[in-house]
Amino acid sequence: MADYDYDLFVIGGGSGGVRAARVAAGEAGAKVALAEEDRYGGTCVIRGCVPKKLMVFASEFSDVAEVGNAYGWNMTSGTFDWQNFRSHLNNELDRLEGVYRSLLKNSGVDTFDARAKLKDKHTVELSDGQTKTAKTILVATGGRPVRPDMPNAHLGIVSDDIFHLETLPKSILIIGGGYIACEFACILHGLGVEVTQYYRGAQILRGFDDEARGLIAEAMRDRGIELHTGTNIVQMGLASDDHTESGPTGSDAAMGASVQQENVMANDGTADEASAGRGGPIWVKATNGRERVFDMVLFATGRDPNTDDMGLEDLGIEIGRRGEIVVDEYSKTAADSVYAIGDVTNRVNLTPVAIREGMAFVETAFKDNPTAVDHDLIPSAIFTQPEMGTVGLSEEDARDREEIEVFCTSFRPMKTAFAGKPDRVLMKLVVSKETRKVLGCHIVAPDAGEMIQLAGVAIKMGATKEDFDRTVAVHPTMSEEIVTMRTPMRTA
Repeated sequence: MADYDYDLFVIGGGSGGVRAARVAAGEAGAKVALAEEDRYGGTCVIRGCVPKKLMVFASEFSDVAEVGNAYGWNMTSGTFDWQNFRSHLNNELDRLEGVYRSLLKNSGVDTFDARAKLKDKHTVELSDGQTKTAKTILVATGGRPVRPDMPNAHLGIVSDDIFHLETLPKSILIIGGGYIACEFACILHGLGVEVTQYYRGAQILRGFDDEARGLIAEAMRDRGIELHTGTNIVQMGLASDDHTESGPTGSDAAMGASVQQENVMANDGTADEASAGRGGPIWVKATNGRERVFDMVLFATGRDPNTDDMGLEDLGIEIGRRGEIVVDEYSKTAADSVYAIGDVTNRVNLTPVAIREGMAFVETAFKDNPTAVDHDLIPSAIFTQPEMGTVGLSEEDARDREEIEVFCTSFRPMKTAFAGKPDRVLMKLVVSKETRKVLGCHIVAPDAGEMIQLAGVAIKMGATKEDFDRTVAVHPTMSEEIVTMRTPMRTA
């Protein structure tokens, strides 16, 4: 039997990799090492879920005074202090990274602050020159945001950059219609930024329930976000450049350049980081022919797995069309000793899924208990304003499979209706006509993410519409509508 430095070497210190390393060392008694080239905690903790959710919380305070006044409080709106928030945010991320490092150390995992690649199917080569051998190697390197392939795309930022801005821009153009684009559109609007969003498709949030995403689009527009569907950019450049064929023309662009040149100045008289680093405001031309100038452009047009220059192909490991590592149901690659989990496999790119995959990997590779991850009926949330919570099939997907009944209601919630706001929520169940099982649940409402977690338990257990009907409502709440809808709105 070969003598290896470690039983397991994990490449990647995100949520999935850290969980796998900890469980393998702590529960299976394996000798484990982990390498991370950046910060421990990965995308979720450092540049994704956690800082984004904290920004969501911050952005939701923008209308507190308006609602509070309707309830009899004498409140005045203040201004958002990005510097103060950013300082607290960085301190919290530092704390969480320290927690991740401590968890690994306390579990007996050796850690290397270095980039790692595979030299062979049992050897890892580190960027500091070291090589380490392991009986099993786990790749958990996650993904990264990408820019479109177009001239001057470097002038725009990606989602990772949002958390490092020295100051917020006065105006921003967000390119994309997925959940990241829509979440940041709502966040930045709530923080006082003038937000314009272009999406090339007919409706934002492709792949989610049509009725739910339509309500979110309507709410975003009602809140003041300038959302343009069927629209993309075809050219971009610095507004200060003397463009010939690609430069800003017409009164709209000229006026925009003048205004934005003033807006780019921060409170202390200096240009914000993004504009200063890129030379000034950005001119863009859209597919509809309109030319405009923005302080900043954010590309939220997709993410790719981090598999570049890792030596994977040399080992016969299959790489998919998007650069993902192809694995079987047990997260094993074509090389018997190499496994992969999380976003680098491009299966279901959610942090809790990566953690589940990491735990299943340990059961399979170290506990002699082959365990496949169940990727069916995974609840998820989109932190727009209002939020969307979803589990199971959309109405459109369900009706393509079988005959269904759709139970749906939309109404103004008590809290904001009292304050005279136009906000609406949606509660929706998609039900199989034959089995009566609830195939999908879709909620658009404040705190929809909290609601869908609990609904997901019932749906995962195979609850029927009659099980929902037998449940007594909690009154007065928004969520009571989930168990009080008796008559289907439509069948399909």
